[in-house]
Amino acid sequence: MRAWLSRFATVIAAVVLFLALAVTAPNFTAAMNLLNIAKQASYLAIVAIGFTLALIAGELDLSVGQTATLASVICAALIFAEQPWPLAALCGLLAALACGALNASAVTLFKIPSLVATLATGAIATGFAFLITGGVAYVGRFPQAFVALGRASLGPLPLPVLWLLLLFAASWFLIKRTRTGSALTASGEAPEAARLAGIAVSRMKALGLILSSACAGLCGLVLTAALASSSPTIASEFLMRAIAAVLLGMTTIEPGRPNLFGTLLGTLVIVGLANGLTLLGFPYYVQDIALGLIMLASVGFAARFLEDAAFGGARA
Repeated sequence: MRAWLSRFATVIAAVVLFLALAVTAPNFTAAMNLLNIAKQASYLAIVAIGFTLALIAGELDLSVGQTATLASVICAALIFAEQPWPLAALCGLLAALACGALNASAVTLFKIPSLVATLATGAIATGFAFLITGGVAYVGRFPQAFVALGRASLGPLPLPVLWLLLLFAASWFLIKRTRTGSALTASGEAPEAARLAGIAVSRMKALGLILSSACAGLCGLVLTAALASSSPTIASEFLMRAIAAVLLGMTTIEPGRPNLFGTLLGTLVIVGLANGLTLLGFPYYVQDIALGLIMLASVGFAARFLEDAAFGGARA
């Protein structure tokens, strides 16, 4: 029972939270509000999945928010320069991949800790975003075909949710069903053992960082399409929320380890809680307080689980 609770206590807490919001928050269970939660969660989850992939490889990517912003700004700038939107979107994604390549090179070639390397890359991306925009937002003048990528629906399913589901399925297949995914996991959990087993650990860490930036770039493009606008701060808040979602996800399904299902659940909890607090009339800063408490509780739970697991293994 204790092992079961350690895996699914967060799931139970999430269900209780949503039931409480359904009872107390007006219109929380309304169809339009639930669709809004799903769309808002999809943007954050795309970034959080990328962060999870980097963390599985044993690296932190603290540039995801700025990378998403740079991809968004470059795409919008090219569209406003009357370039075809597919080309603009491709250039935005390539810019995100360039950020990932910079992170990977700094970490694997120059042995700079990912904490420092990705912070530096994020600062560079922010500088370029302000350089391109001049601090002014791009609003309107986006082609309808491009805007549809973030606003259209496939039946009842909003397209941003569809992009998330496709990304989640591809990421899960990579991690759980391929040798590359196994090597990625081994490189993050036991890099020395992985190296002795013949795994190119540096390549796996580089792959994790590049995939993280690619996901951030995708988020930037989808967010730009959904809002039909872009600015040098469009995704600035995504970093802390993505970290919170991943940390919360590490308390469930596979406690103590970054995992995709846990990240998805953590994202839904964070977005659902923010939505419920807004409907209940709480000021915006209460959401920040709740986010901080979630991060503290998540880290504490994960650390306690790892301590208990280590103690149990030693005792065995």
